[in-house]
Amino acid sequence: MTNIGQMMKQAQMMKEKMGEMQEKVLAMEISGESGAGMVKVVMNGKGNMKSIKIDPSIVDPEDVEMLEDLIVAASNDARSKSEEMIAEETQKIMSDMGLPPGLDLPF
Repeated sequence: MTNIGQMMKQAQMMKEKMGEMQEKVLAMEISGESGAGMVKVVMNGKGNMKSIKIDPSIVDPEDVEMLEDLIVAASNDARSKSEEMIAEETQKIMSDMGLPPGLDLPF
């Protein structure tokens, strides 16, 4: 029975640590860029865009499509970095608790 009790205690601790990590992620600001830094996007860890900066020299009314592509690329860059950071934090928590890498947990 002690093994089940220990497992339940460890699961509760994991749930608490994951909750803390989620709060931390929301507070994070992740920058993404494209066009050699001419378009910069800042997102929080949840993927919500907080700001965008566009170098005026790339604004061309004759080529709006390029600007749209650069915005999408910068957003995708920020989201990718965010996902990487979340994966690293999750792996660290799991490692600290002695859980194997790649374990799929329901929370």
